[in-house]
Amino acid sequence: MYQKDNILWPEGLAPDPAFCGEDDRLAVLAAHGTEKLAGDAELQQIAEFAAKLCGTPIASVTVVEAEKQRFLAKAGLEEDSTPRSTSFCSHAMLREGPLVVEDASQDPAFEDFALVTGTFGLRFYAGFPLISSEGAPLGALCVIDTQPRPGGLSDLQREGMEVLAKSVMRRMSQMRLGQSAIAAVERREADLRDMIDSVPGIAWTGDTDGNFTYVNARWGEATGLPVPTRTEEWREAIHPEDWDASLAKFRECVAKEETYEDEWRIRMADGSYRWVQSRAVPVAREGRETRWFGTVIDIDEAHRLSESRDLLASELSHRIENIFAVVSGLIALRSRGRPEVKTFTDDLNAAIRALGTAHDYVRPHDGRGADRLKGLLEDLLAPYEGAKGERVRISGDDVDIGARAATPLALIFHELATNAAKYGALSNDDGKVDIQICLPCGGDDEIVVFWREASSCVDSREDSDGEGFGSRMLRMAIEGQLRGRFERSFSDDGLDVEIAFPLTSLGG
Repeated sequence: MYQKDNILWPEGLAPDPAFCGEDDRLAVLAAHGTEKLAGDAELQQIAEFAAKLCGTPIASVTVVEAEKQRFLAKAGLEEDSTPRSTSFCSHAMLREGPLVVEDASQDPAFEDFALVTGTFGLRFYAGFPLISSEGAPLGALCVIDTQPRPGGLSDLQREGMEVLAKSVMRRMSQMRLGQSAIAAVERREADLRDMIDSVPGIAWTGDTDGNFTYVNARWGEATGLPVPTRTEEWREAIHPEDWDASLAKFRECVAKEETYEDEWRIRMADGSYRWVQSRAVPVAREGRETRWFGTVIDIDEAHRLSESRDLLASELSHRIENIFAVVSGLIALRSRGRPEVKTFTDDLNAAIRALGTAHDYVRPHDGRGADRLKGLLEDLLAPYEGAKGERVRISGDDVDIGARAATPLALIFHELATNAAKYGALSNDDGKVDIQICLPCGGDDEIVVFWREASSCVDSREDSDGEGFGSRMLRMAIEGQLRGRFERSFSDDGLDVEIAFPLTSLGG
């Protein structure tokens, strides 16, 4: 893009020889967009004022082309151009200052020019060079008379013409800058379209109503259909089973100016269907209507792979459930008639049931509806609630739990509940358990769960430095799998446990 801090060539300096060659000079002249300046109102005022200033019947803003001189603005002339061979301005533009000819019929350089010898009868000429910012001669601002003018121009007229010539060059430079900016924008737009056409997905833009103003080349390559301009024209490209729902969702997003995201099947040019992800984003700029920018990306392989994995996960899930049932059955079978192991087998079966509960949170699609920490706690502690459901209270924040976190969380709180039922608050009629969940706040990134037991009976567990199997299992699950920490202490009415771990540990 053309840019120059000083758009005027230094006054009194001849053109740069490097730009006086015709090819270079004409290239610079073309860059000024002089065809669009023909009849320009500002230049016309300058030409008319120049004639008044110098008291001449004729004045013009002239640019010199390859074969002719063109009058961008004129006063007292009918013609729009004349042959370059008769041009005084082609001589004036090459000078370091104005060319003033008092009587052309007496000037050896011009006495044989057709404008001098012919019916036009040119006698007086004063031309002030128009030179581009890089030094290319473009033409001249001139005044002409058919009467000789001994003495030429007065000092005031000469100074005024110099000012007017600078004004001409400023106007021409403005046009050049505008032309350069337009060309740069057009180049960028062309490059952007080429780039968008090269991407493997469908890309489009739309107006505030969701109608399509541009769709890249990939649309035709993929679907073999004409480029759509209205939403309804996408019907032929979208699977009939997906069309109504996707259309309704898109129109709702357009009405609300909300981001649209959906997955549906697109009909390819060969008649096959492939899964795609469609996304559209509204962009609203101040003073302009909302525009939409959208993409359609092929996700068929990933979608089908996901379906296959979900099918495999479901099959594995059912087999794991069967394994839990088989193990529980084997335990019951082996312990039958052996009362001395009843306590152990009951504990073992309770742990297996807890694992089954955790597994319900891992199962794809057909698992438990809740995938939140409170939901997991409610399911695990439901057997200890009693008839009125007043023994266990869960409060505070809630948070999503991922598949990997469900199992250690189930083991942790199953162990705490089992111990509470054996030795603590849940082992007597008036005991209660209060669980509070606190999400990170401030600069902290830990989620903290407080387990507080309260009972009028004395807790039969000992507050000692030694750790039993249950405590070691808690520590392994919390520190090893959740990368957290836990603290346990006994109060006057029961047990207080604080469990803390990074929020990221709950992710899938």
